Amino acid sequence: MWLKPEEVLLKNALKLWLLERANDYFVLQRRRGYGEEGGGSGGLTGLLVGTLDSVLDSTAKVAPFRILHQTPGSQVYWSIACGASREEIYKHWEWLEQNVMKTLSVFDSNEDITSFVHGKIRGLIAEEGKDSLVKGDDPEKFREALMKFEKCFGLAKQEKLVTYYSCSYWRGRVPCQGWLYLSSNFLSFYSFLLGSEIKLVISWDSISKLEKTANVLLTESIHVCSRGEDYYFSMFLHINETFLLMEQLANYAVRRLFDKETFENDLVLSDPLKITRRTMENLARSEQFSSFFRLPKEENLKEVHECFLRIPSSHLSAHGRMCVFENYICFASHDVSLCSVVLPLREVLAVDKVDDCSQSVVISIKGKQAFRFSDIRDFEQLVARLKLTCGAASIPQQDVSTEPVPSPDPGSSGQSSKGPSLMGQKDSSKTVNTQALMTEFHPQDLENLDSKMLKEKMKEQSWNILFVEYGRGISMFRTKKTRDLVVRGIPETLRGELWLLFSGAINDMATNPGYYADMVERSLGTYTVATDEIERDLRRSLPEHPAFQSDTGISALRRVLTAYAYRNPRIGYCQAMNILTSVLLLYAKEEAAFWLLVAVCERMLPDYFNHRIIGALVDQAVFEELIKEHLPQLTGHMTDMTFFSSISLSWFLTLFISVLPIESAVNVVDCFFYDGIKAILQLGLAVLDCNMEQLLTCKDDAEAVTVLNRFFDNVTNKDSPLPSTVQQGSSTSDDKSHQTKVDITDLIREANEKYGDIRYEDVYSMRRRSRLYVIQVLEETTKQNVLRVVSQDVKFGLRELEELYDIFKREHFLSCYWNLTSTALRHHNPSLPYLEQYQIDCQQFRILYHLLSPWAYSANRDCLALWTFRLLDENSDCLINFKEFSCAFDILYNGSFTEKLKLLFKLHIPPAFTEVESVSPSKGDQLSEDELLRFSQFHVSLSAHGQEVGSAKGSPEKGRGKLDVQEYLKQWQDELLKKEENIKDLPRMNQVQFIQLSKTFYNLFHGHPEEEQLYQAIAVVTNLLLRMEEVGRRLHGTMSPAKEASDSTTTADTGNSTTSQTTEAAKKPPPLKEEHQWSFAFEQILASLLNEPVIVRFFEKPVDVQAKLADAKASQLSSRTRV
Repeated sequence: MWLKPEEVLLKNALKLWLLERANDYFVLQRRRGYGEEGGGSGGLTGLLVGTLDSVLDSTAKVAPFRILHQTPGSQVYWSIACGASREEIYKHWEWLEQNVMKTLSVFDSNEDITSFVHGKIRGLIAEEGKDSLVKGDDPEKFREALMKFEKCFGLAKQEKLVTYYSCSYWRGRVPCQGWLYLSSNFLSFYSFLLGSEIKLVISWDSISKLEKTANVLLTESIHVCSRGEDYYFSMFLHINETFLLMEQLANYAVRRLFDKETFENDLVLSDPLKITRRTMENLARSEQFSSFFRLPKEENLKEVHECFLRIPSSHLSAHGRMCVFENYICFASHDVSLCSVVLPLREVLAVDKVDDCSQSVVISIKGKQAFRFSDIRDFEQLVARLKLTCGAASIPQQDVSTEPVPSPDPGSSGQSSKGPSLMGQKDSSKTVNTQALMTEFHPQDLENLDSKMLKEKMKEQSWNILFVEYGRGISMFRTKKTRDLVVRGIPETLRGELWLLFSGAINDMATNPGYYADMVERSLGTYTVATDEIERDLRRSLPEHPAFQSDTGISALRRVLTAYAYRNPRIGYCQAMNILTSVLLLYAKEEAAFWLLVAVCERMLPDYFNHRIIGALVDQAVFEELIKEHLPQLTGHMTDMTFFSSISLSWFLTLFISVLPIESAVNVVDCFFYDGIKAILQLGLAVLDCNMEQLLTCKDDAEAVTVLNRFFDNVTNKDSPLPSTVQQGSSTSDDKSHQTKVDITDLIREANEKYGDIRYEDVYSMRRRSRLYVIQVLEETTKQNVLRVVSQDVKFGLRELEELYDIFKREHFLSCYWNLTSTALRHHNPSLPYLEQYQIDCQQFRILYHLLSPWAYSANRDCLALWTFRLLDENSDCLINFKEFSCAFDILYNGSFTEKLKLLFKLHIPPAFTEVESVSPSKGDQLSEDELLRFSQFHVSLSAHGQEVGSAKGSPEKGRGKLDVQEYLKQWQDELLKKEENIKDLPRMNQVQFIQLSKTFYNLFHGHPEEEQLYQAIAVVTNLLLRMEEVGRRLHGTMSPAKEASDSTTTADTGNSTTSQTTEAAKKPPPLKEEHQWSFAFEQILASLLNEPVIVRFFEKPVDVQAKLADAKASQLSSRTRV
């Protein structure tokens, strides 16, 4: 590697470096302790130098060889190149001799020579850097670190080093100083101290816990847990920065490998080979701010400015950050409760700078409202960029007003709008409701106002005052006063408008005019698993509410849920979505309810509504962490924290709607749309705190559940304007329950007062950490279920089977690390049954076959791997699962002589066998990846129609777009009833196949200690079989005339069409080879081989399974790297 010329005083380095080559202008040196004759380490000096190289941050730490530039008579030398091996450094040396040495003689002065060499080396570095992936603050140091990273760990060239840190790894109580390398797929550590080398390589996808810890011994360290092993790293210069980046890389790996749909839609992370530290940091900030301001997921953060924003109706300016996105300008004060605002560029009319010393920018929007941002650094450039962006963004779009407006007539043909709407009765499946269900099923009586309605009107008046002070609509200021009004409960007439505003759904609705109507039209009449489940749940959604006892409400609910299932088939429909959507339809128009559902499912509660409910499990883990922090006495009493997970799952999935009366639950939904998941976490803590005394006296989980259910039944909303027939809490009379009633407003206020200090940033960070743990728990569950099923069919011990599964799964992931177009990324589907979630293709199987098979030393091992794969791939989809994989290797490791021979026999007959001829004869029996893929699919292409049918039969999920459970149950039943294969059922082996089987035997016996005896034995068996077949052929020949007569009689009795075909075929002379064809049955081969003890001993020799698996795990990464 060429280095930027750096001055070196050779006098001080003679003790550390030894001379290898020299001329008038260059010196090639070797680091003492490296490459000593005899393979030694150079004694004590070598150990000390190695330790020094590992600990100190110097060029020497990178490579054991270097080239220095000198001029005659000078004591100053310049380092210009270094290398990890002699081959590499000698290439640089030869290049200098051939391209530079001859030129240097023409210069008159040493200064000119040195200047020329420096310029030449810098030119080489610049040329190399054009296609280099190296990005860093200090490119020179980064290049050195990259070289050491590649030298120490031997990973694939495509592995992208993101950054590196000096730190200590704690092995027990002993700190080992070294270097931590963070790359796109691995966390790696290297240390060399006094001859003791430590090398760690941990894949990000295997990490289940990542946290900052502190104790007496370690002031502050990073704890990493992977596959049950704990690793501690400390003594970082910037531990927070390091930890954040580790968190981002781990989550990046999880998203790429476990959530391929999200990853494929993320353009920023679509190429893992271009990931840099700055990219990861910018992406994390963009996601965090975008989530905080409830912006569409596709929005990217462009720039952030520290500034002040003038708050209207006061003389104060809030200090905070201005965040400029592609289509939005947002502001949040450092004290989050003080002020925040979102300005869509579609609403911006003008951007101006103020001509004074305040460095201010004034942004004017529709509605005669202006926002003044002051003390902005580089404000002039910002104004220029915003003007350019706003000019591009000012495209006419649908004007979505959040003002409450009278509902338009539902029909266009003179239908009266007076009285209850008849929508849904005429054509309820197609017509979209244009008003909230609440306005129809319990309208307000403005003439007879009771005390509750008067309080409701007072709330409305408070909000109207707020709108006058801080604006109304998408660009309104959100202040502490806004939060206080939300806690008191949003008035029913404003609920739909403000939900749309606070959730950010108004932006989706504004930028996608006509989208919902299009989804309704497209989804109409479709039938899927989701629509079937929706139909079953329609009548279970708030059944006590009159709106959902009528066709109007049911039809609206059907349209919204079906349209969303059509929009997002990855989620489709999940139970609890119907309950949430019912509440949304009560207070929001139908289209607004659809976009609110989109905001909840895709942004506010990500990954909640799918078959694994990962998002809900993540937030439950966050909830448990908060319980430990805020309610430690409860944690001490409840030894099993899973209780909180089981009891709180419905709280998170339905936002407390399923456990609270509807009149109280809507107040919780108000807070959720304003504060996000933080509101649900705070309320959950408040509920546990209110019931602390009773919970501490509970003896079991059932008693605790009873306590909480009784508490929820007694939560009321004394100010709710809902009619008593609709309210659920009113059904429980005071004399039935002696427990004290709790008002929902008081409960929410208490939750905010006690736990309002929980910061959004902390929840976001806890979500990231908990996601790693939840993913690994789900993966472990999958693993245990697979092992339980497979262990019944193999002779492997449970520990051996577990290690084999780890190797199988790791190979799947290794195929995804460095191949951007890897088909393996599409092979992982968590929605499938456990056995089908991880599958490998022929190329992956070949690598594992080379690592694991006792026959991997054979010259035709690629052919054996190909034929084994074809044999296992019964449904012809070019993929095999772990059960098929383990059954094959169970025979190789634990099978009897007959079982192994039967496997070999089946490998050399169809459908497994296919004649293989490599395109490159120089490679012998080795197959390229393209050849392997072509041969593995060969039988599919021969009879595409028949095989496609068979493939669909064998794989119920293919071609349907959904999982056919009944088909899987039938397939499972067939497997249970399947009888053990009888050797008499095996077809005969023809001449070509037997010759190939004989070649395979010779390849397997090659290099064995009893090679000569084995060769002799197989020759005897082959000769015997050929003689037997010759005798059989002669006997067959004497019987053939009678057989032909019989055949002709049979043919004469067939139909006319068959007779004509037979006559045409008879005109053609039979092939000559048909007379000399011979074949063998499996019984013949088995009986012949059993007579040769040396062959029986060869196949019955036991295999050390543990050693084989350990070797495979140790060399799996390096073997994959070579491929």
